[in-house]
Amino acid sequence: MKNSTLIKGTAAIAVGAALLLGGGGTLAAWNAEANQAPGTIVAGDLNVVNATTAGVWKDRNNATIDITTYKVVPGDKLTYTQDLTVTLVGNKMAADISTTGITATNGFSSANVAVSAPALTVAGAAVANPLKPTGSAQTVTATITFEFLSGTAGRSDVTASYNFNNIAFQLTQVTQSGLS
Repeated sequence: MKNSTLIKGTAAIAVGAALLLGGGGTLAAWNAEANQAPGTIVAGDLNVVNATTAGVWKDRNNATIDITTYKVVPGDKLTYTQDLTVTLVGNKMAADISTTGITATNGFSSANVAVSAPALTVAGAAVANPLKPTGSAQTVTATITFEFLSGTAGRSDVTASYNFNNIAFQLTQVTQSGLS
């Protein structure tokens, strides 16, 4: 008889558990939520455009020249100056200005010509890469120096030409601390 009572008791417990788990009842767990408005993330900006005025070529004596008719000779040093409008917006924004398209294969042999990276000024004061935001667009003056070296031997590069038609100013973001 004891076995029958034990079997009946076990069966009753099993049926009760099945009813509870199978929908005859619920096992509740508490939960709650709170809403927040954490704000909006806004991206910064990085842009460079040529200013509305054309760049200017000057010779070693700082006289403006017409590059379409000027003929360089060994020892000549010419500068090209271009105003650029630079926009940098971002809490950790920084960017370098460089040039693209200046290579030894532009016409003269690399042993006879030196072309500099752009020297940068803002309102007449020299600045260095990387540039950082100022709160608004800024005018950055970039100056490239082209020097036909005085040590050019013999008739090397006579009647050669250096094509500046595909030169561009490039603004590239650089990594600041706190970024990876």
